[in-house]
Amino acid sequence: MDMETTQADPVASAFQEQADKTSSFLTAAGDKFVKAIPSLITAAIILVLGLLLVKLVSLVVSKTMRRSNVNEAARSFLVSFIRIVLYLVLAAIVLSLLKVPMSSIVTIFGAVGLAISLALQNCLSNLAGGFIILFSKPFSAGDLVEVDGTVGTVRSISILYTQLQTFDSKTVFIPNGKVSDAKIINYTDTPSRRIELTFDISYDSDYSVARALILTYISENSRIMKSPEPIVRMSAHKSSSVAIDVFVWVRNEDYLDIRYSLIEAIKETFDSHGIRIPYDQLDVHIKDRKES
Repeated sequence: MDMETTQADPVASAFQEQADKTSSFLTAAGDKFVKAIPSLITAAIILVLGLLLVKLVSLVVSKTMRRSNVNEAARSFLVSFIRIVLYLVLAAIVLSLLKVPMSSIVTIFGAVGLAISLALQNCLSNLAGGFIILFSKPFSAGDLVEVDGTVGTVRSISILYTQLQTFDSKTVFIPNGKVSDAKIINYTDTPSRRIELTFDISYDSDYSVARALILTYISENSRIMKSPEPIVRMSAHKSSSVAIDVFVWVRNEDYLDIRYSLIEAIKETFDSHGIRIPYDQLDVHIKDRKES
């Protein structure tokens, strides 16, 4: 019996020691938590008030820009950027209220910023491209543009992407970094646009008559501008036809309709006046072989 008691004493002693350490740790943690409650409550209040303030500031900035007739795309972009900056400032304030040293906050933000910059190089390029687009203003929301081979109406310019809507109602998102580096054609920047067409007639047809018919149609179409003066001239001698260039100026909104009308009307006019439009022909000659 004495031997069993002797063997149990070290085990009980070790268990008691571990229990005392755990109790001391929990007591210390509880004391720290109780002492930190005011800071936690203050940080929570500041966080809630800060989120409301960020929302209010974003709303005020947006309304101010709208009254100043700032471009819709630029307004959306700048409001988003201001909101992100305010969130970062709010995070720094909350961390400082939680007794996190400012040096640690700077280190954390620096490390996070470095990791983000390495992982999101393309996104940062798009962000910089967004700033370039908004401040250089090669186009605005609602403009008809051609960017990177895509033609469409600008719907919005966000932080990372420019949104276009094509003629067939497709939505295209082009990264701002690519937009800032691409060749941009803005068809809305000027009120008028030139239609460029080429019509071929056969060598047997009278060029002077064909040219006069085209000029007559142009003069009778009130939607075709008379200044700058329309150009209808022979442009090339091809292997089986004479090429006639037709350049006319129209308003941007009339471009597609008049272009199609020109092609249809001139074809009908040529047919009714005997002006022949050549097409490729292939002559096949079959030789009979005599049996030897």
